[in-house]
Amino acid sequence: MVGWARAAETPPRYAEPARLAAQSLLIAVATAGPRLVAVGEHGIIVLSDDRGRSWTQAPDVPTQALLTGVCFQDAGRGVAVGHDEVILATADAGRTWRRTHYAPEAQRPLLDVWCGSGGRAIAVGAYGAYLTSADGGASWTARRFAPAPPAGAHARPAASALTAAQGAAGGGYHLNRIVSAGASRLYIAGEAGHLYRSDDGGANWRELSSPYEGSFFGVLPLPGEALLAFGLRGHLYRSEDAGSSWRKIETGTVAMLDGATRFDDAGVAIVGLSGVLLVSHDRGASFTLVQQSDRAGLAAAVPVGTTELAVVGEGGAGLISLKDAPGGAHGAR
Repeated sequence: MVGWARAAETPPRYAEPARLAAQSLLIAVATAGPRLVAVGEHGIIVLSDDRGRSWTQAPDVPTQALLTGVCFQDAGRGVAVGHDEVILATADAGRTWRRTHYAPEAQRPLLDVWCGSGGRAIAVGAYGAYLTSADGGASWTARRFAPAPPAGAHARPAASALTAAQGAAGGGYHLNRIVSAGASRLYIAGEAGHLYRSDDGGANWRELSSPYEGSFFGVLPLPGEALLAFGLRGHLYRSEDAGSSWRKIETGTVAMLDGATRFDDAGVAIVGLSGVLLVSHDRGASFTLVQQSDRAGLAAAVPVGTTELAVVGEGGAGLISLKDAPGGAHGAR
C-alpha cells in the first residue's frame, strides 16, 4: 500500500491541447445532463453542448493515459477511468477534473466505470481489477472480485495460468464493462465468456451461465429481465430471464461488437469495429446490419433524441442518423 500511496502523490502529467481533439481516438461517451462527455487517447476529454454537432476539449485534464470509461451520477458529478489505473473525478459536468486514484505500478488498466446514486461508483478492469467508491469518486478501495459460481454449476477457474501470473493481486479475468439495470441490479461483461450479475448493488456477485467462450465487451439491459450480451466476432446473445438462459442472434458480421444503447421505446443500436452498426426496432429481438462507409471502428454510442446517435471511436466523435431507412439506419460520421 505504501507504493500505491507514493504513486497517488506523483504530480500528474496533463493532457496536452489538441488542435483536432474531437477527431482523436475516443473510447467512451456519456451524458451529463444536456452535455455529452467523451474520453479517449492521451487523456483527451471533449465536451459537446449542442447534441454532438461541435466539441471542445476540456482543459487541464490531469493525465496523459488512455481513458476508457466515463459515467455521471447526475448532471454535474462524474468519474472517468483509464490506463495506469487512473481515476478522475469532476463536479462540473466534465469541465474540470482532479485525479483521485493512480497506480501505474499495478499494471492493471481500468476499462469501465459505473456511477450509481448516493455517491456509489465501481471501476473495473484488467486481471479482475475492482475498485469501489462511496463518495462520488473522491476516494477508492480496491476489493477482491470473487463471484459465486453459476447456479447449479461448479465454479470455473478464476484465471488461466498466464493471466494469474500477470495479475497484480492474484490474477483474474478482465472485466470489460459494468452496467446497471434498475436501482440494485448490475451486470459485468468479461473475457473468456464470463458474465456476472449482482442483485444488491455490487455487494455480492454471481457468475452467469455463459453461451460463449469468447470475450464479451458489453451488456445491455432491456425492459423486464431481458438482456443482450455481445463481444468478439460479431457474437450477440439475448436472455429473457436476467442471464439464466440465452439464445444467439444473427448479426451478419464477424466484427467485434463494442458498445450498445437504447434510442427509443423499442430501438436498440450496437456498434463495433469496421464501422459496424446493428439496429433493432423490436427491442433487440432482431437486428439489421448497417455498414458505415468509412469503416472506422465505433466504440460507444449514446442517443441524441430518438433519431440520431452520438458515436465515438477511431475517427473521433460523430453523429449517425437513425431515420432514413425502415428497419435500419443510414448516416454519415
